[in-house]
Amino acid sequence: MAPSAVYIASAPSQEKLQLVAAVPAKGPALAIGSPATAQDGKYQSLITSLEESQDVERHMVDRLLDGATSLPSSSFSSVYVTLTPPEYENLASRIPELLKQLLGGLEPLGTLHLLNLASALPTLPSELTLAGFTVLSATKEGTLVAQRPAHSTGTTVSLKSTSAPSASAPLPLRRKADPERKASKKALWTLNAPSTPSIDAESLLTAADRERPAACEPAARGAPRRKKACKNCTCGLAELEAEELAQSKVVLLDGAQDGQTVEISQSEKERLLAAAAAAPKATSSCGNCYLGDAFRCSSCPYRGLPAFKPGEKVEIDLGMDDI
Repeated sequence: MAPSAVYIASAPSQEKLQLVAAVPAKGPALAIGSPATAQDGKYQSLITSLEESQDVERHMVDRLLDGATSLPSSSFSSVYVTLTPPEYENLASRIPELLKQLLGGLEPLGTLHLLNLASALPTLPSELTLAGFTVLSATKEGTLVAQRPAHSTGTTVSLKSTSAPSASAPLPLRRKADPERKASKKALWTLNAPSTPSIDAESLLTAADRERPAACEPAARGAPRRKKACKNCTCGLAELEAEELAQSKVVLLDGAQDGQTVEISQSEKERLLAAAAAAPKATSSCGNCYLGDAFRCSSCPYRGLPAFKPGEKVEIDLGMDDI
């Protein structure tokens, strides 16, 4: 019998089986919930536990998917999503869209925590890998932890050929230029034609044109002023007035019986007026927009307005003069 060789494969090392550990969360966290988890108390419990160690920003998942709000790029060290298992199943077709937004909002090496999964979405680890995440761990309690890689996505490279054109391609023909036609076209656009008499520009000015205009004194902060800035102001008064208007404050009356007042900036005044005008047509998926600032998300467009009923007109008392 001829000798035969037997190959025995070596066991994989333990180093290859270990997953990359998540970086401890030090920056702000993002908590994403739904009306169902807000009603059963899981969303509030998550926010309370996170606020013990870091700043927390809150959003509703339907507002993210509907485009009502967007996440700032690379701003959160960790993201926590708590939904019910039926809600995960209903969002199965929109999971790639949600994961794309969460990947952009996470910092490099930031972690994503998907809670209360149970047996919903068995293909979610594959969806996370396709979206660019690295799956770290999955527990029996229904918690899946993934991480954004430290490297950035690669740049695209064009695969179009940049080789020279083939010999069979026709070459463009060069026509001979007509010297007479070229000379006539040049004389048509010349500014110093022999037949055009020259005009002295100084002779067109009158004595009033030669008088020096009275210059305005440079504007100074706190100095007495005789007038407002001109339309084409060059003395700096227009810039000074714009700066003073931007820094001025407005007194806002809350309308309560105790008569409390709040000082707000001009930009906040314009935002509140726009929000009050849109309040009668307000629609709230979470139902918290009508209850007041204590129940509203950090990105709620009606933040700062008093509590109101659906369809009710909201009035803001800005009758006092600016201070």
